[in-house]
Amino acid sequence: MNNLDYGPATSTTAYLPSAAALEQTVAIRIRKLQHYFGEGDLRKQVLFDNSLTVMQGEIVIMTGPSGSGKTTLLTLIGTLRGVQEGSLQLFGKELQGATSDELLEHRRNMGFIFQAHNLFESLSATQNVCMGLELFNFPRSEINSRAVEMLEKVGLGHRVNYKPGALSGGQKQRVAIARGLAHSPRLILADEPTAALDEKSGRDVVTLFQQLAQEENCTIVMVTHDNRILDVADRIISMVDGRIKSNVLVKESALVCEFLAKCSVFGDLTPRTLSEAADKMTAENYAAGQTIVRKGDPGDKFYLLRHGAVDVTADEQKVLATLGEGDFFGETALITGEPRNASVVAKTDVVVYALGKTDFDAVLASSASFAEELRKAVFERQ
Repeated sequence: MNNLDYGPATSTTAYLPSAAALEQTVAIRIRKLQHYFGEGDLRKQVLFDNSLTVMQGEIVIMTGPSGSGKTTLLTLIGTLRGVQEGSLQLFGKELQGATSDELLEHRRNMGFIFQAHNLFESLSATQNVCMGLELFNFPRSEINSRAVEMLEKVGLGHRVNYKPGALSGGQKQRVAIARGLAHSPRLILADEPTAALDEKSGRDVVTLFQQLAQEENCTIVMVTHDNRILDVADRIISMVDGRIKSNVLVKESALVCEFLAKCSVFGDLTPRTLSEAADKMTAENYAAGQTIVRKGDPGDKFYLLRHGAVDVTADEQKVLATLGEGDFFGETALITGEPRNASVVAKTDVVVYALGKTDFDAVLASSASFAEELRKAVFERQ
């Protein structure tokens, strides 16, 4: 076979929604967001050029060391701080420059759960939740029953009439959680919601979050250091020094790892190395007829085909191969350093995951067996 810049892997029927469909379900869109504390000589930048897209119904967990900017970002999303530089949109509406009435309307669609319980000591658990419902104009005739229902869902059905002074720290936190969820918000913002809870109570709370996400299409953004609940996340964001350092769509990353593991050239990589490679790959969309790789161009990326089909061509007339979901291409030029020796054209609308040359070389260097297998596959094509 000719030395072509493509290679078969394994097909799957799973697929990503089209770019147009995704656009309709964006809950949070952040672009080049920066934030500062203080003024004049004391002004200090705490968020640096952050961009993020969160889809409606996703459960997002933000992790990172103390002081990394997690809570600042959370409060900006929650309209508790004003947007200074960059863009922050909630359900398609821009917060930069929004009026007080517009911000208030956004807050009516949110549920806030913070580390401090902020309960009224003179009121019972039910009354604390009722007060939250009154702020959101919940129908008065349903307020009490709704409050009791939510307290029961967080495991406090036997404590509905207890005042905070008679509750443990974990029970107070569960009252605060019930208050934040009672009005069925579209967006829940939670800062360490399980920090004061034992393992069972914490699991009950995140299970409730999952139900809200699945049944009511509620979007949930949690700041946490609790490794016990990472498994509920659709997306995990890591922040360091005011910057989003990684943004992993968990299920998608796992699927990409499965694709890579089934490719003979990646088969000997450890799960950790596969995961690191998957996390560095970025999604790219191409319309039918678009050229993804052009013959004669330098090799700068490795591609994994996630959705759709592409044609590999030596010229405009001759199709050498058609690749489908799970197939890969682009590695030969990266290995040999020679120009692309074939073109790859989108046969349908496609989504590919791309790994840049620097990251590809780093993966290559991480495993001698990987390098050997990859070079063997390239040699067999010549």
